[in-house]
This record gives sequence, structure tokens and C-alpha cells, in this order.
Amino acid sequence: MEKHKLICINCPMGCHLEVTKTENGGWLVEGNQCKRGTSYAIRELTEPTRVLTSTVIIKNGFLPRLPVRTETAIPKEKIYKAMDVINKVVVEAPVKVGDVIVENILDTGINVIASRNM
Repeated sequence: MEKHKLICINCPMGCHLEVTKTENGGWLVEGNQCKRGTSYAIRELTEPTRVLTSTVIIKNGFLPRLPVRTETAIPKEKIYKAMDVINKVVVEAPVKVGDVIVENILDTGINVIASRNM
């Protein structure tokens, strides 16, 4: 049987999870204090995602780079390709928090937005 050890990041408890893939293809999660740990562990092992934070070049801003992030988490396997796209972006000031900097990055349906006014 396939076993994995994870630390849940869904709440401040930081439960140490032990996840076992069962013979029928399901998952057995142990060590979680709440039911969110179960869904976190299964999602992390089957479809891991991350919120991507970075910066882009900004012209006429008071700083040379503008912090940006994805609105929600994107598939982990797309992070490097997303960074390739983000690294080519140049924006012009003024920009407000939440402005869309890259729309629908890599056809994920997720936008890259500004994290700061500039």
C-alpha cells in the first residue's frame, strides 16, 4: 500500500497526516483533527495547487516592479509555465490592487492580479 505523510495547512492546528491509498483506489486519512484535513490530503495527492505570487515590470511607477498573484490556486504543474508568461509582462502605472494583469493565464480561467496600488 502507498503511504504519504503530510502536514495539513488548512487551519492553525497543523495536523500531521498519514495518508494511505487503499486497495480499492480510495484514500484513508489519519491524524486530522477536523474533516478539512481529509479533503486537503486527498486534493494534495491527486491535484495539487498553489497560489502563485511574483512581480512584473512596471513603467512610471514609484518602484520598478509590481507585486502580483493569481486570484486563486493554479495547478502545481503549471507554475513554471505561468512564470514564463509573467516574466514577459510589462505594465504601465497607475495600477490598483485587484486590477487584472494577465487574464486567464494558461487557459486555467484564473487571472493574475495586482497585489498593490502603484
